[in-house]
Amino acid sequence: MAGKIDAKLQELGITFTPAGPVAGNYVGSVVTGNLVYIAGQVPQENGVRKFIGKVGREFGTDEGYKAAELCAVGMLARLRDACGGDLDRVVRCVKIVGFVNATEDFGDHPKVVNGASDLMVKVFGEAGKHARSAVGMSSLPFGVAVEVEAIFEIK
Repeated sequence: MAGKIDAKLQELGITFTPAGPVAGNYVGSVVTGNLVYIAGQVPQENGVRKFIGKVGREFGTDEGYKAAELCAVGMLARLRDACGGDLDRVVRCVKIVGFVNATEDFGDHPKVVNGASDLMVKVFGEAGKHARSAVGMSSLPFGVAVEVEAIFEIK
């Protein structure tokens, strides 16, 4: 039987496949005590990386927002795996860190990372509100426009 969060994801039209392999010598998530640390997620669909390029050059702020949102969908897949398939175990999203591959003159990093933040609030409601950092980078792995990581509290 689908839980409350699964029903919310369905209502929002969000679907995802199980999280894929990581890109190096690390794990996709770590559960310690009641916290889940989600490794950085890049924007991808069905294992295909999307949004390759820089925000401020190949992409505008709105496209960067969509890239961050897609990263957050990947975070949810990792989180669901870490929760044994039950996202109703999530107590709250504690913190999100968003990295934006941007041109030197780009300054709207917070607006881009809102793509991930807004999705957490849509999915988890008040429990989706979190502390956050949004920073600009000169490059990111695989040339993607955005990478997002997070910490969640679970029961």
